[in-house]
Amino acid sequence: MIVPQSAGGSTDLVARTIANELDDALKQPVVVDNRPGAGSINGTDIVAKATPDGYTLLAIAASFTITPNLRRHLPFDPARDFRPITQFVTLPHILVLHPAVRANSVKELVALVKLRPGELNCAISGVGTSTHLALEQFLYMTGTKMLPVPYKGGAPGMTALLGGQVQVYFATISTALPHIRAGRLRALAVTSAKRSVAAPEYPTVAEAGVPGYEHSSWVGLLAPVKTPHSIITKLHGESVKIVNDSRIKAVMLRDGLESVGNSPEQFAALIRAEIDKWSKLVKVAGIPQE
Repeated sequence: MIVPQSAGGSTDLVARTIANELDDALKQPVVVDNRPGAGSINGTDIVAKATPDGYTLLAIAASFTITPNLRRHLPFDPARDFRPITQFVTLPHILVLHPAVRANSVKELVALVKLRPGELNCAISGVGTSTHLALEQFLYMTGTKMLPVPYKGGAPGMTALLGGQVQVYFATISTALPHIRAGRLRALAVTSAKRSVAAPEYPTVAEAGVPGYEHSSWVGLLAPVKTPHSIITKLHGESVKIVNDSRIKAVMLRDGLESVGNSPEQFAALIRAEIDKWSKLVKVAGIPQE
């Protein structure tokens, strides 16, 4: 199970939880292989070109639907080179600051950034990732400027924020919550349409002063496109059992992750809808393509 991001981030956390359970369900070891780099392109391409026998799978985040809108030339086609299996979880991001930043609310942050345009640095877990578009959507809707600083995944971005190399991060909630609760970071709001079940004390960005803002990430499982239907059906059935297990649901929710376990067709529809959504944002916000 290839994770095209670094170890320690939310995608890696979900993949390892599911892989550990699939070990028993499939009666064979399921190994997580982290292949970060190029905004998740490197690891994703490995799976696109893998033998379609069910032995190479891709645990992917929402960046899968964002990258096609930011890169002119990809070594794979997200719509044609993969078969969706299921969406494991959905998760909001949470807007967090280094304690040195003098802002205690979203409105105060917006005011600060307008006074100092381009001076604050914001971590992103790679160009074209969900954390990147969470930031770009925020900047577009508030008319502000911050400098995106790309890292090879959520964990390195969090390390940079904790160390003060960057000041702002739209982190995945699973990555940020332990540091928020330990008092090492200041949380302002969650990015989802509704408050997070895992951290209901924080308002949504929309509630906190940016009406209409909504952004959520997810983690799901894909296979190479020519993988036989019987294998997809087997992997889907076992994966859905795992994510719907009450014990696994509790583990996920502890880290702000809400279990889904939808059908391949539903997951495919989500992917198509999000590719279209991000295409529109990239155009209206004037985000440059590479």
